[in-house]
Amino acid sequence: MKRLYVIVFLVIAAAAALGLAIAEHSGYVLIAYKSFRFESSLWATLALVAVLWLVFWGIKALVELVMTSSGVVNPWSRRNRSRRVQVAIEHGQLDLAEGRWASAQRHLHRAAEAERQPLLYYLGAARAANELGHYEESDKLLERALERQPQAELAIALSHAQLQTDRGDTDGALVTLEAMRARHPRNVQTLRQLHRLHQQRGDWSAVIRLLPELRKDKVLPPAELAELERRAWGENLSLAAQQEADGTVGLQSLNRAWQQLTSEQRQEPQLVLAYAEQLRQLGAQVEAEEVLRVALKRNYDSHLARLYGLVRGSDPARQLHTAEGWLKDHAADPSLLLTLGRLCLQSSLWGKARDYLESSLRMQRNPEACAELARLLAQLGDTQRSNQLFQEGLGLLDERLLAAPLPVPVHA
Repeated sequence: MKRLYVIVFLVIAAAAALGLAIAEHSGYVLIAYKSFRFESSLWATLALVAVLWLVFWGIKALVELVMTSSGVVNPWSRRNRSRRVQVAIEHGQLDLAEGRWASAQRHLHRAAEAERQPLLYYLGAARAANELGHYEESDKLLERALERQPQAELAIALSHAQLQTDRGDTDGALVTLEAMRARHPRNVQTLRQLHRLHQQRGDWSAVIRLLPELRKDKVLPPAELAELERRAWGENLSLAAQQEADGTVGLQSLNRAWQQLTSEQRQEPQLVLAYAEQLRQLGAQVEAEEVLRVALKRNYDSHLARLYGLVRGSDPARQLHTAEGWLKDHAADPSLLLTLGRLCLQSSLWGKARDYLESSLRMQRNPEACAELARLLAQLGDTQRSNQLFQEGLGLLDERLLAAPLPVPVHA
């Protein structure tokens, strides 16, 4: 209220000052140019200028209002076209995120055709078409994206490879990725998708060939790369052992694959375990026992110790003696106690076998130890406890199966 009083006072004061100025002298203005001549008082001239200024701004506001009204009313105006594109983008992105593929494809395709930088919208529309099973239409959308933005060839190709993989066309995805690898050899995403595709295809030899590039370009963290390397070589050993139906030929292939490893890799417990297991399955029990014995002497590992009890060496007494030598430093390992129980069973040392198996079960309830002890007790005549242990072992196996994740279904 006080501010209003001040404003009113200032307006009155200004009007009074203007009136005094006009009363004191009217002034004189003369504008002459060739035959044009304008004469008037100063105050009338100022009033005319003010009126002309108001008329100019009034006309300008009227023109802007007409233009805005025509833009709102005209469906083909730039304003409405821009609004429709923005709505298509918003709806398309929301539909894509929520899995409404048909709507997402329609909206994103419309947005892509209208935008100057349409790549993301074409990729989204192609993904939606791929999810609908419209593979040809999906590929056409990617081709259109390449026409509009040829500089984005790599991004489009990587998306194409992923869509091919999703639809089960791993051969096509491999061709696409290999082409991009040739054109962009140091691209991290290309190498990452390529090694995942090789794993999905079960082509572990290709994964092994790719490992130097993965390491050089730091595609994976060191720990993940080391785990991938161990798994790849382990799977490669398994594949080598299955190359031929003849066991001898499979053994030769397995040994060749083992010799391809570096000396450091041949000391990795996980790889030694894979190699020895394949030897055991091929019937090369003596070679498997020797490999495990040397590895355990060099560096003790519980998994290797467990497998040592499943192989049959050339001298069972020496094998048992060797395993008992590890007991001094690893008496609390239930896997070693299980192995000792099994080796005692091979040598018909029933009392020692029972003690070792009982000790293993006291440390860890294991279905394998339950089964071994149950077989021994059945042979010794204690059928009641044998049946109890068999039942317990089956229950433990059921728990393991329930705890294991279900396999991921493969979509055709």
